[in-house]
Amino acid sequence: MTAATLPVPEGYRILDIDGVRSQLADLPVSGRLGGQPADWVIEEVGDGNLNLVFIVRGPESGFAVKQALPYVRLVGESWPLPLSRAYFEHRALTIHSEHVPRLVPKIHHYDDTLALIVMELLEPHIIMRHGMIAGTEYPGFADDIAEFMARTLFSTSALALPADQMKAMTAEFAGNTAMCRITEDVIFTEPYMIAENNRWTEPWLDLYAEATRKDTDLKIAVTRLKRQFMGAPEALIHGDLHTGSVMLWAEDTRVIDPEFAFMGPMGFDIGAVVGNLLLNYFSQIGHEAAPGDRDAYRQWILATIETVWNRFRRQFLDLWESSIKGDAGGDIYGAGLFADPEGMAALAREREHYMDRLLTDALGFAAAKMTRRLLGVAHNIDLECISDTKCRATAEVRSLKLARDLMVNTDRYPTMGHVTDAARAMNTHQPDFAD
Repeated sequence: MTAATLPVPEGYRILDIDGVRSQLADLPVSGRLGGQPADWVIEEVGDGNLNLVFIVRGPESGFAVKQALPYVRLVGESWPLPLSRAYFEHRALTIHSEHVPRLVPKIHHYDDTLALIVMELLEPHIIMRHGMIAGTEYPGFADDIAEFMARTLFSTSALALPADQMKAMTAEFAGNTAMCRITEDVIFTEPYMIAENNRWTEPWLDLYAEATRKDTDLKIAVTRLKRQFMGAPEALIHGDLHTGSVMLWAEDTRVIDPEFAFMGPMGFDIGAVVGNLLLNYFSQIGHEAAPGDRDAYRQWILATIETVWNRFRRQFLDLWESSIKGDAGGDIYGAGLFADPEGMAALAREREHYMDRLLTDALGFAAAKMTRRLLGVAHNIDLECISDTKCRATAEVRSLKLARDLMVNTDRYPTMGHVTDAARAMNTHQPDFAD
């Protein structure tokens, strides 16, 4: 099956720079750019796995223009992908903007036929992943991403929504099956078996990849996570919330690219953030000019991981408590059930248990996200840009070993502090490579 055989809407075409110029010229929002279409400077900058991304600059302002392709850009036309993901991305951004408007880009136009989103151009923001490779600290990130997750996850869950709204949202996003299937395959299945698109740092990780495929305890653990991913519609999750989906600078943070959005387990988003921060932590061995040069930055990363979880937890609980006091909660844990002092005390304990369970879920999903970036089809530039393959493999083995323990022995990590302590200890591990 090729891209030519995919069912695309009549009128769909893949845009080039001239096509973007022509398309924007016909839109009312083009007036924000200023000047004439010939004055606009347009470049294609997409470096992701799936889509075309254009930057358009006019005399007065700029746009980011994103178009979905009918296939996976990373692989090519042999891996078809429906254009409907642009609709789900647009809907998720719209819903997120209702709850955290300052943390997502503004949408100026959406074209369903062209699978095209015209949105705010974020400047001087950069992709967070690139900034972390350079060793840049972002003091506002932890607060911002904690707020994003707390507000979007709580507000789209049954803790905040009546059952009919919750089920309607679940039904709407259930159509994003192709993107969910990618996650189900490349995160929860393929890294643990022989699969055509898998790759790793050879020959250094050959034995580790083989050991992963033979690790029954690990495969049981990841299958349980997959079952949860497929069957726990707890909230509208971003679905791909990593440091490549965050654009920021010192004074502003924005979350982008929610094309994998669907109603799923909250821990998946939290785990994606934690897992990618841990990968960057281990990658620092390949980015420092001399051993120890990035020690302070390593400590900032681990402190950020703890802060993200602790502030998310506090904000989520605050939102929950406020909804109960305001009699505006959803259709579970109704305040009427716990109105007496004994009931309120029991509900307070239950909320603590709920957050403990969320942490457990998040750590399992963090481990799955780490493993797929080391043995699966799509890797992180944090590690990929390390030119010394043995150095890169050292960082990857440390990541794999921690990920394995987080997934199989999650009960050893009752707090995020236990996770960061384990990361510090693992960062001294020297793999036994056969030279």
